[in-house]
Amino acid sequence: MAAPDHDSFYAEVYDVVRQIPAGRVVSYGRIAELIGWPNHSRLVGRAMHDAPLALNLPCHRVVNSVGRTVPGWHQQAVLLMSEGVRIKKNGCVDMRAHEWQI
Repeated sequence: MAAPDHDSFYAEVYDVVRQIPAGRVVSYGRIAELIGWPNHSRLVGRAMHDAPLALNLPCHRVVNSVGRTVPGWHQQAVLLMSEGVRIKKNGCVDMRAHEWQI
């Protein structure tokens, strides 16, 4: 399978992220699956890193597969908790309770 087209891949990632409801999270890998590129979770992460602020995406609702938040972005957990997302003692989101089921 060829590599995805950068611009259309990013656009599809951002379309999914826009839809994540408050109080829910989704993993990089799940986003990759939803847009048809299941082995490209790292590229989803790159898209999130590169997301223009002007798009006003709820990037804080994207975590890794075990619910770990972005290292060094402490505000992410604060934003998630303000939406009612439970953060476990280990610092990870309670994926069982808060993963967005699409």
